[in-house]
Amino acid sequence: MSEIPRDQRRGYVWDEAERLAPADREALQLERLGATLERVIARVPFYRDQLAAHGVRADRPESLEDLARLPFTTKEDLRTQYPFGLLAEPLERVVRVHASSGTTGKPTVVAYTAADVRLWAGLMARTLAAGGVRAQDVLQNAYGYGLFTGGLGVHYGAEAIGATVIPMSGGNSARQLMLMKDFGSTALCSTPSYALNMAESAAASGTDPRTFPIHVGFFGAEPWSEAMRSEIQARWGITALDIYGLSEIIGPGVAAECEEQRGLHIAEDHFLAEIIDPDSGDPLPDGELGELVFTCITKEALPLLRYRTRDLTRLHRAPCACGRTTVRMDRIVGRADDMLIVRGVNVFPSQVETVVLGVDGAEPYYEIIVDREKSQLDTLEVRVEASPHAWDDAGRRDALEQTTKGAIENALGLSCQVAVVAPLSIPRSEGKAVRVVDRRHI
Repeated sequence: MSEIPRDQRRGYVWDEAERLAPADREALQLERLGATLERVIARVPFYRDQLAAHGVRADRPESLEDLARLPFTTKEDLRTQYPFGLLAEPLERVVRVHASSGTTGKPTVVAYTAADVRLWAGLMARTLAAGGVRAQDVLQNAYGYGLFTGGLGVHYGAEAIGATVIPMSGGNSARQLMLMKDFGSTALCSTPSYALNMAESAAASGTDPRTFPIHVGFFGAEPWSEAMRSEIQARWGITALDIYGLSEIIGPGVAAECEEQRGLHIAEDHFLAEIIDPDSGDPLPDGELGELVFTCITKEALPLLRYRTRDLTRLHRAPCACGRTTVRMDRIVGRADDMLIVRGVNVFPSQVETVVLGVDGAEPYYEIIVDREKSQLDTLEVRVEASPHAWDDAGRRDALEQTTKGAIENALGLSCQVAVVAPLSIPRSEGKAVRVVDRRHI
């Protein structure tokens, strides 16, 4: 395979729909929204009843503002309609089924027709192209395969571009690194926490991750901060791009950063995005922090209306230097249902992560432990892993503890305890990192 010099690798636009004039895109969205409403009213009893209860008929919407008249769909709706109650196509037209992990009760089930799979591949091709992936690339895919949508979504997009795919899935870091070196991987896809795990494993074996030919990484499936981006880019010597998706909408490919790294471009020719107040459900204007909501306007098997993601972000419509005209979303701050309320203060793990990664002597591994004393007062403890040089010096350990404690309390406006722990003592993640232990409900 011919090698493209790193300084000549630039992202490119895979689909000209990404550069539609706003008026043309809005006309396309309105047409597709109307067709979707007609389909779900005709084919999905759940939506027929819900829309009738909201006074919505099969008439075509007159403007995108009519979207606010539609009912919300929630994850609980997918569970109550388990497994196939929300399908808009007969099961014989469904070629693929995925499902969530289902930590409580039944999992949420999502389905794809052959056309949905082609759509998914095209969306992920857009994502990878925005980071400069070409047919000459060797892409190492460390997202999980199986019922989780991450692995296969990335796989389809890379094959659509013509890149060589290494379907590694997650885990087994030593083997990951061996094949990464032997096969000459030039692009990496994984959770951000696992990217750090692999970099650490490489360094422990005496290999500098920056010597690998990887030029770009696509990281998602868990919230991560700008500080973690900087850490990944420094350790790997790559461009680290944020990608976003969720199984209920299509999987990865819903939104992705370009190389400007100034927000994730949403594929809004296929998904209408809104921001709402997570408490009242009222729409919020661009630039306001709130809950992200999506309406699918081109999917066949599972076209969800106003699906509440519970993810918190903002939307921006200012022009992007890359030439794409689609709306952009900020990186996810956290989830409305994952936000911790400690002594009346809202706490997001990403706030703690930003502080920890900015403290000299701290490794990018931490745990947040929330408990409740007998007095019913909430307590907050942050366990921070020290780097070897900080751990070996008692004075530096104490300074690290005090510095981190002061920085976290200043960021949160909340008192806390900080425990500095030994190197490698916090469990590493081979998938989504578990950062929070809330013992108040145990």
